[in-house]
Amino acid sequence: MASITFTHVNKTYPGNVEIVPDLNLEIKDKEFVILVGPSGCGKSTTLRMIAGLEDITSGELRIGDRVVNDIAPKDRDIAMVFQNYALYPHMSVYKNIAFGLQLRKVPREEIDKKVHEAARILDLEHLLDRKPKALSGGQRQRVALGRAMVRDPAVFLLDEPLSNLDAKLRTSMRTEISKLHRKLDTTFVYVTHDQTEAMTMGDRICVMKDGIIQQFDNPQVLYDSPCNLFVAGFIGSPQMNFITAKIVKSGKGVAASFDRFTLPMVGDKGKALAGYVGKEVIIGIRPEDFLEVTDAIPENEQLTANIEIVELMGSETNLYMDCAGTKLIARMPSNVRPSEQTQYTIGVKVDKIHVFDKDTEKAICH
Repeated sequence: MASITFTHVNKTYPGNVEIVPDLNLEIKDKEFVILVGPSGCGKSTTLRMIAGLEDITSGELRIGDRVVNDIAPKDRDIAMVFQNYALYPHMSVYKNIAFGLQLRKVPREEIDKKVHEAARILDLEHLLDRKPKALSGGQRQRVALGRAMVRDPAVFLLDEPLSNLDAKLRTSMRTEISKLHRKLDTTFVYVTHDQTEAMTMGDRICVMKDGIIQQFDNPQVLYDSPCNLFVAGFIGSPQMNFITAKIVKSGKGVAASFDRFTLPMVGDKGKALAGYVGKEVIIGIRPEDFLEVTDAIPENEQLTANIEIVELMGSETNLYMDCAGTKLIARMPSNVRPSEQTQYTIGVKVDKIHVFDKDTEKAICH
């Protein structure tokens, strides 16, 4: 069993600098969990506490059935892959992968078998005699993964392992790490600030801010039903658009009104917002939830905005707009290319609108 359980864990540095105030988190055995959030949110500190590289100020950390607060890193049955690879420059790829096993006095035949098996899985067999300086960034990262793999750890810890790679390599390495997780069938905890990595790789994503878990769920739930403004703005690229609006009565239901626009709140949103009539809320519209205007789209489901920038992306077009003083981004089909510095009318998928309480920033309805 390699589940990981934080119970009321606190991490405070000298000078009363509190990084993680009260962490309660359970990672299941064999799960791939992503810790994500902006710089300084406590995600790397959380990972380093699992590794034993950071002491816990208070609380309890378990790996499986063992409390590991006072257990040395080497005795925790974990392996860590760092952002900067941390390879020994004077050693060959073979020796880099084998080094940890040699320290543990593993028999030579077993070392050789494990190194070649890891090299085969990671496509490094033809590189075993090379030194790290003769490798590309992606190859070095695979060596670092191989060095962790051969130890057969109960838990893999990965601290922003792809941040030093170029965009194309990052995409291919994301796939490689996901395949590796399935192949090894062990627990992975992965830290990143890149929400695209988080959305494409994790079984569950833990979104952190100021050392506090904002939401911990599978990627689709985070995307469809963010629990607050922070999660809504952090998950999704380009990020969700936010508009301050007032809830008003509209026929038998309610609508969100701002400037000269009134967007109807359809379905269960009307019931959820009945108590907000006359109050200001924040509505969220994802860039992909805008539409080209057709005769089928009612006038009260349309917005008119000034086009500031048209960003051609090949398969799609991003429109950067100003709507009544609010900056919006719309993701449209590639054939939609309005002229810049002109007025443009755009439809809204009103059933996809998210609504947040302006004071608490918590989600009211989706």
